[in-house]
Amino acid sequence: MTQPLPAHVTLAYTTRGGHPENMHWGSVAVVDADGHLLAAAGEPSARTFARSTIKPFQALPFVHAGGLARYAWGVRETALLCASHCAEAPHVDTVVGMLASAGNRIEDLGCGAHTPMAASTLCEPAPPGSPWTAIHNNCSGKHAGFLASCRLHGWSLPDYLEPDHALQAGVRKALSDFAQIDVDGLPRAVDGCSAPIYALPLERLAFSFARLARGDAGSAVLRDAMRSEPRLISGSDRFDLHLANYGAGDWVAKSGADGLQLIASVSRGVAIAVKLSDGNLRALNAVVIAVLRQLGWLNTPLPPALSAFDAPVIRNWRGNPTGEVVCCVALAHG
Repeated sequence: MTQPLPAHVTLAYTTRGGHPENMHWGSVAVVDADGHLLAAAGEPSARTFARSTIKPFQALPFVHAGGLARYAWGVRETALLCASHCAEAPHVDTVVGMLASAGNRIEDLGCGAHTPMAASTLCEPAPPGSPWTAIHNNCSGKHAGFLASCRLHGWSLPDYLEPDHALQAGVRKALSDFAQIDVDGLPRAVDGCSAPIYALPLERLAFSFARLARGDAGSAVLRDAMRSEPRLISGSDRFDLHLANYGAGDWVAKSGADGLQLIASVSRGVAIAVKLSDGNLRALNAVVIAVLRQLGWLNTPLPPALSAFDAPVIRNWRGNPTGEVVCCVALAHG
């Protein structure tokens, strides 16, 4: 049955020649580690597929089972468990090592192959004859962890992405416990990397990241890897990297496909979740900066790396300005 549409609001719009052209609707939730909704826009309870923001929680069962010690994985490997990487050399080399240390092969990865984000802003299918394989998939680190978990427990590998596999059952329980919500009662679908994915209320996603920032339930090792290796979590010139660098070790930043961004502050014990319904990345990044500014998390002026994402001027292929991104998000404080 089709679910009712969320009560999103306009968070940003673009102009062309001074006239509004595109409207970007979405919602925002700002939540602390005790579950208090501190600020919001739109519908913070809107169910939102967690996409890649769920990766730290998909890795929790492996961490709890002692998998990091079993395979002698350090901070780099731990970061790749949570990464949506660009397939740059440090990413690929680390995942190759993860597979080898657990006795797995590239061919065992069930995530599929796509054009790396280092070569394209779109995760398009790898064209025939291309050198790109599943190791270059932005989720290959997570899948290397999935396979290692199967080796650790003696579970079958070929069906590790099936919802009824013991691995995925463990993920559901870990996510339910961490988000403090019955995941089995939420919509389930298939993510871009073929893993099961769940639609959580946006505020539950923010709550989960606030708990991650606090290091609850054995998650501190994942949090610390994300803080110390932001380039492995994303890649060169990625928005997540610039956010993490600006936070100087205090911020955990993780994007998800189709217009989702999570940021948690360790010192504040607070997390922000932003969802844009149309998935527009240009508008999403500008809205995130506007939200951070309204919350007082940003200093003025912004460093160049972040200012490039701040309500940018839109230019055509000749470089001429044609319009701009205008943020109109207005947080209501709880």
